[in-house]
Amino acid sequence: MDKRQKASLKFILFSLFGIFMFFISIQIGDVKTIPIDHLVKAILRIPYFMEGYGLIIVLFGTLMPFVLKTWNKSNLNKVLSILNIAGLVFVIMSMFKIGPEIITQESMGPYVLNKVVVPVVLIVPVGSVFLSFLVSYGLMECVGTFMEPIMRPVFKTPGRSAIDAVASFVGSYSLALLVTNRVYRENKYTTKEAAIIATGFSTVSATFMIITLSTLDLMEHWNMFFWTSLIITFIATAITARLYPLSRMPEDYFNPEGEIEEAEQKKLKGKELFVQAWDTGVENAMYSDSVWDNTVSNLRDGVKLALNIGPTMMSIGVISLLIAQYTGVFDILGYIFYPITALMRAPDPLLVAKASTITIADMYVPAIISTAAGIQTKFIIAVVCISEVLFFSASIPCILATDIPIKVKDIVIIWFERVVISLILVIPIAKIFF
Repeated sequence: MDKRQKASLKFILFSLFGIFMFFISIQIGDVKTIPIDHLVKAILRIPYFMEGYGLIIVLFGTLMPFVLKTWNKSNLNKVLSILNIAGLVFVIMSMFKIGPEIITQESMGPYVLNKVVVPVVLIVPVGSVFLSFLVSYGLMECVGTFMEPIMRPVFKTPGRSAIDAVASFVGSYSLALLVTNRVYRENKYTTKEAAIIATGFSTVSATFMIITLSTLDLMEHWNMFFWTSLIITFIATAITARLYPLSRMPEDYFNPEGEIEEAEQKKLKGKELFVQAWDTGVENAMYSDSVWDNTVSNLRDGVKLALNIGPTMMSIGVISLLIAQYTGVFDILGYIFYPITALMRAPDPLLVAKASTITIADMYVPAIISTAAGIQTKFIIAVVCISEVLFFSASIPCILATDIPIKVKDIVIIWFERVVISLILVIPIAKIFF
């Protein structure tokens, strides 16, 4: 067997394994999800693992900036370091039931720790172990060749970014961001492309969509909800890619002095397209590093990302929930979207506006406060929770922990644009079909 035949076999087998681990839902017991999620759930069932692992990640994540002396490199670093300390305090309070009940109650600190922080900081390193099968042996390049004619004109991103979009919906935003950051560091995305992908495709997984819909008692409308959310999410991404601030993001690469691999942009059709896609995938597999080297490198990045996001997610998540549930801040801020909901005659326009505002804090809280609403209102809020993508309790800290240089101010602007677009699209759909 010559070198090219070996590379072809490696491309096929490793890519199929990567597809299986990240994209194929299998049923084990009563749970149907992707294998990586099954693995994470199995690990979380180990007695006392959740508490111990969560505390270790948040503790070391809090100490790391001070040990590496990076905590005061910028104002953002200082703020994040303070939030990290707050996150560690919240973890200790939640685990040992120390402190005021307003934080230790199950719907506050323990909820953020057990339902958000621990699953995310576990799935990131676990997912990173298998990440090389998805990004290092030709699959992304092969898919990229096929998808380039669609992704480039619609989303202004390379064809390979289709993998990120699918990874998010069947896996989670943390997995998708892990993929995005890895590809960006390899000079296969520009800064602008990476920012569009991170803020446009990295939404919550289908699994969490089910949780949201179950909370709102709308599971009988699952197909309608899923496809509406999917389409509106991608339409919002296509539009925001053409608006400020994404339209002004630099077109440079992570390492300008390194090897730059730009996506193939030739217009190919039929058999010629298939041959080009195959050759690109095999060529990449031929010159890829060993499985061991790729796995170690990805695991190192995954652990680093988990340490960066763990304490921040805990602090921002708890603070966001406290503001949403115990202050009138979001009631006041809800008037930002009220002109849109009122003008479009949304059912219960003030509640829809308030819930839309709360999505910046957490995507699940709007569902909690909307359980008593009418079916149209619940459907609108459920879709906006998914399509807005960006929230401070989880996805935004994940984005800030990557190497993609995007400011918090810009993320908030993109969030606002996505909510406006989502409301304009989903309100008529809800009124027509419900």
